[in-house]
Amino acid sequence: MEYEYMLMRNEKETQNRCCGGRVWCVQDICGIICAVLTWGLILYAEFVVTMVILLPHPYKAYRYINFIIFNTGSFLAFASHLRTMLSDPGAVPKGNATKEMIQQLGYQEGQVFFKCPKCCSIKPERAHHCSVCQRCIRKMDHHCPWINNCVGENNQKFFVLFTFYIAFISIHSIFLAVNQFCLCIKNEWRECSNYSPPATVILLLFLILEALLFAVFTMIMLGTQLNAIWTDETGIEQLKKEEARWVKKSRWKSFQAVFGHFSLAWFSPFTQPLRAKHENYLYSV
Repeated sequence: MEYEYMLMRNEKETQNRCCGGRVWCVQDICGIICAVLTWGLILYAEFVVTMVILLPHPYKAYRYINFIIFNTGSFLAFASHLRTMLSDPGAVPKGNATKEMIQQLGYQEGQVFFKCPKCCSIKPERAHHCSVCQRCIRKMDHHCPWINNCVGENNQKFFVLFTFYIAFISIHSIFLAVNQFCLCIKNEWRECSNYSPPATVILLLFLILEALLFAVFTMIMLGTQLNAIWTDETGIEQLKKEEARWVKKSRWKSFQAVFGHFSLAWFSPFTQPLRAKHENYLYSV
C-alpha cells in the first residue's frame, strides 16, 4: 500500500516536468505556442537590427556600440524568459493531503489547515490554484501564456527581468529603426541597406510595430509587477480583494524577498535569491 502511494505521488509530482522530472515545464499547447512565438519575435528583431540596420551603417562606432547593447539586452531577455518558463514557480506538493501524508506531517488534533479539493494538497497561506498548471502556487500572481508558466514566489524575479529587458530592447530598436529611416531618406535609399528599398521599408515598419506593441505591453506588466512587490500583494489577491491575513513586509523587505540583497545580481537572470523554506501550512484562526 505504501509503495503504491509513493508511485502515485511521484507520478503526480512529475506531471509538469520534463527531462526525467528534472526540469519544470507546463505541458500546455497554447502556452508552448506563445513561448515559441515570443522567441520568434525576438529573433526577427535580432535579424532586422543586425542585417538591415547595423551592418550596412557607415559609422563603425555607431555600429559596434549599438550591436553590443542590443545583443546583450536580447540575450538577457531570452535568458530571463527561459528561467521564468522552466522554473518551478512555487508549486505545492500535489496530493499531500491524504490521510497517510497528514499523519506523517505530525498534525495534532485540533490543528487547522486548508485542503485544495482540485489538486488534493494542503494549501499554504497566500497560495492559489492554477487551472492550467493544475497545482497550487505559493504567492501566485497570475498565469502568463507568453512564458507558459505561472508567476509565483520562485520565478517572479525572472519575470520582472524579462519584462524589463524586452521593454529596453523594444525602445532601443524603435530608436534604431527611426534613425535608419532618416538615414535612408537622406541618402535617397542609396547604400543604406543590403535589401531593396521596398523590402527595407516593410522590414523596418514591422520592426517598429512589433517594438511598439512589446514596449507598451511589457512596460504595463513591469509596472504591475513592481506595484505588486511594492505593496506586498499579488495580482490575484488584488483582483479578489482578499483581506490581508498575513503580516505585510516593508517595501524594501518586499523587494529583498523577490530579488535578494541589493547587488548587480538583481539584474542577472542566472542568480536565484536565497529564501527560507516555507513549511507552515496553517492559518491563524
